[in-house]
Amino acid sequence: MDNIYILMIVALAVLAIADLVVGVSNDAVNFLNSAVGSKAISFRTIMIVASLGIAFGALSSSGMMEVARKGIFVPGEFYFNEIMIIFMAVMITDILLLDFFNTIGMPTSTTVSIVFELLGAAVVMSLIKISKSETETYLDLLNYINTEKATEIILGILLSVVIAFSIGALIQYISRLLLTFKFEKKPSYIGALFGGIAATAITYFIFIKGLKGTSFIPSDFKELVFNNTLTIVLISFVIWTALCSLLMNVFKVNVYKFIIAIGTFAIAMAFAGNDLVNFIGVPIAAWQSYQAWIDPLVNTGGLAAEAFRMDVMAQKVPTPTLLLLAAGLVMVLTLWFSKKAKKVLKTSIDLSSQDSVKERFEPNYFSRGLVKLSMLIVSYNKAIIPLSIRRKFEKQFEKPIIKMAQGKKHELPAFDMVRAAVNLMVASILISIATSMKLPLSTTYVTFMVAMGTSLADRAWGSDSAVYRVAGVLNVIGGWFFTAFIAFISAGTLAYLIFIGEGTMIAVLLFIALLLLVRNYISHKKKSKVSIAHDELKIAESSTVQGIIEESADNISKVVSRTTKIYSSIVTGLAKQDSGKLKKSREGVEKLAKEVDELRDHIFYFIQNLDETSVRGSYFYILILSYLTDISQSLQYLSKASYKHVKNNHKALRFNQIKDLQEIDESFENLIIDIKEIFDNREFHKLQGIILRKEKAFKDIYGMIERQITRTRTVESSPKNTTLYFSLLMETKDLVTALMNLVEEYHQSSK
Repeated sequence: MDNIYILMIVALAVLAIADLVVGVSNDAVNFLNSAVGSKAISFRTIMIVASLGIAFGALSSSGMMEVARKGIFVPGEFYFNEIMIIFMAVMITDILLLDFFNTIGMPTSTTVSIVFELLGAAVVMSLIKISKSETETYLDLLNYINTEKATEIILGILLSVVIAFSIGALIQYISRLLLTFKFEKKPSYIGALFGGIAATAITYFIFIKGLKGTSFIPSDFKELVFNNTLTIVLISFVIWTALCSLLMNVFKVNVYKFIIAIGTFAIAMAFAGNDLVNFIGVPIAAWQSYQAWIDPLVNTGGLAAEAFRMDVMAQKVPTPTLLLLAAGLVMVLTLWFSKKAKKVLKTSIDLSSQDSVKERFEPNYFSRGLVKLSMLIVSYNKAIIPLSIRRKFEKQFEKPIIKMAQGKKHELPAFDMVRAAVNLMVASILISIATSMKLPLSTTYVTFMVAMGTSLADRAWGSDSAVYRVAGVLNVIGGWFFTAFIAFISAGTLAYLIFIGEGTMIAVLLFIALLLLVRNYISHKKKSKVSIAHDELKIAESSTVQGIIEESADNISKVVSRTTKIYSSIVTGLAKQDSGKLKKSREGVEKLAKEVDELRDHIFYFIQNLDETSVRGSYFYILILSYLTDISQSLQYLSKASYKHVKNNHKALRFNQIKDLQEIDESFENLIIDIKEIFDNREFHKLQGIILRKEKAFKDIYGMIERQITRTRTVESSPKNTTLYFSLLMETKDLVTALMNLVEEYHQSSK
């Protein structure tokens, strides 16, 4: 039986490595968001600085490991075998939960997940013990759980969301009023003062947060720092301000870049120092528990696992530095190579971007309500604040117009260096204060909500994007609370299953976890490939008519190719009464329609980018998009009507009707092949031949309509059948009309 615990330790070690990978993939957004979003320094430099921060933070995390041993439950109330069940349930749940959030690209809190997993597993194990006891009642559950700590964590979740957002917004608003968006043109002393304040805050953060849990730094030095905090802060401010002034005036160094670099180091260090326990705290606690159990000096009576109480876990046990270094190395490697980390990072940057981006989240009832309420508050403030003061404030928020070379728009930063510096400074201060007060605080919650608060203050959430951004923030916050709930339930459930099935159940759960991880990996890889599919429509970036014609030709070739595939799929689905195939056709149409809508949403920026001598290009582009929209709308109607008919089990189309549709499909396919070839080869002079085929196409459709009228008057008996068939023919006519209009416009413009 003893061998099972050795196997559990090995399994927990493997899970720890996997958990480090999925955890860093999710939490990388905490310390990379500001530096990557502002593009103040190169991505390579950002990664090097963050890696150094992680390495230092990993070494300072020894003290945080106590959370896994005694922070959530009372270890002396459990036996060794029960503790191992709790730890195994927690790790399996944690890796699956974090991988799920990584796969969907949503940042969540690894701190909250591990805490509520420990809480859920410990509660279930406590209830099992109580149910077997003749003297205990369920009220004795409080003896097993550290309720005070659990309450602090829940309050920390709620408070950190509100406080981080509010303070981030306030500090950014004040900073922007003082520095404006033209901060680089301000006198050097202003930049030096700002740099001094920011660097002092970050230094204070590094000392308070970093030294507290570092095992290799002498306690006398720590005591000296903590007893003279105010003096250190004042001296730091003088030194940093002088250094920033020297950097700006003598070495011509951009002080904001300097602040972003040291801020990235500080937040990365905080992440590793605070959150490393979330990934390896449980396996290390399990390993130390096992060592205590097999140690004859501790387990003097040689008690069995079911009889050895874990009072020893209540004592402070330092974590070996080599283990922390190894964990730090895994985190650094994950940071460099994880693709999922980039996906989570993109979510955060897009929500805080100063410019228009492809909005990922759809507005909902709550986001619309909050935006409407905010607009009412703004209107009220405008009514009571004098116009002269409002104009002064508005002037401070005027954004400079940045001219970028053609095709380089994607290289613009999501936000400027002032906001990036404020993000890092405010997050550092808040985490430092919470640490000094011994309050539990999630680095994810603080860094994300500070970034959202500064975005709001910087007016990044304009009337065109506010409902989408607010919906995104609400989705992320909802995901955080979902994390707590699902972590508690899942870990408790797994603990119960392991208690019943023991070794066999552990093997089954590990196998299921492996399958789910592989499945998520494959699914994520497929989605990544879909996002760069060869037939995806591209936004035009040319500024001349000829350039637009060239770029749009590729889009038209892709649209007509996808059109014939979708149309053929609809006809085949109707012929076979295959609702699955028709549903797939609908999905293809929706994807095409969404891509066309994105092209239309970009019209404003497209027109702004045109040369003054190429205004005709905008008219041509708008017409092309209009015809593409008509094509997608016709396909939407065809797929929706067909799917609804088959799904509702209406009478199938007659043989002659299917035959007519197949004839149209065949003619349509031949037409599309010719059109695609012309656009692929840029042989636009051949479009005249395509236009001449329009009348024949219409004549064929009219002939089919007349035959159906005759059938309806004589043999047809199904109203639904007749309605669908006429609808299909008329919508096919509209589809051909839109396609021919597009061809005619191209034929005229390419001459």
